[in-house]
Amino acid sequence: MTQRFEKQSVIVTGAGSGIGLATATGFAQEGASVMIADLSARRAQATVEAIEAQGGTAIWRKMDASEPEDFESTIQAALDAFGRLDVMVNNAGYGVPMPLESLSIEDWNRTLAVTLTSTFLGIKYTVPIFRRQGGGVIVNTASISGIRADYGMGAYNAAKAGVINLTRNAALENAPHHIRVNCVCPGGINTRVSQILGRDDEEGFRQTMGDAHPLGRMGEPEEIAHAI
Repeated sequence: MTQRFEKQSVIVTGAGSGIGLATATGFAQEGASVMIADLSARRAQATVEAIEAQGGTAIWRKMDASEPEDFESTIQAALDAFGRLDVMVNNAGYGVPMPLESLSIEDWNRTLAVTLTSTFLGIKYTVPIFRRQGGGVIVNTASISGIRADYGMGAYNAAKAGVINLTRNAALENAPHHIRVNCVCPGGINTRVSQILGRDDEEGFRQTMGDAHPLGRMGEPEEIAHAI
């Protein structure tokens, strides 16, 4: 590894599994000190233990990324532990496969809160820090679902579309302050969520997802981590 992130600190939300786990691990392997933020304390702690077993530096915090107080306190904990913040990865997301007419208001609100509002909070609370430091990087996990329609995924797709345009606005506003804001738009990725979606017909699900991609297979979380 190049250790190109040595002496830098990173926060990754939704870092207990999938793309978040792979991203946090990748940053740690490159020398960064990483805050593992996840709604599941068990998964967050397991991620830290795996990183430390490889010689990396990480701490964890149980966090609901849609809650402003949780987000602010997590950022402060990272600053207290590492002395600075260089990269914010807004990766937390949530979705319920359901036709719009059957989707509950509660699931609609939760999908937007965890997927879109959390991204807004990550931008809102880190931009002042980055401006004081003279720069920083924000990367948001959007999705190909934000630029296309899928059956039964209206709330999730709307939230991810919001992430994409929120990223554009944040990038425009903060470029003069040397703050880069970008997003990645993964397709079908082999994550815990994908496994849940395809649990009724795993082989058929993988075949369908593979047919939708030029490589003929689903992507792996590590491939998205490399893009981030």
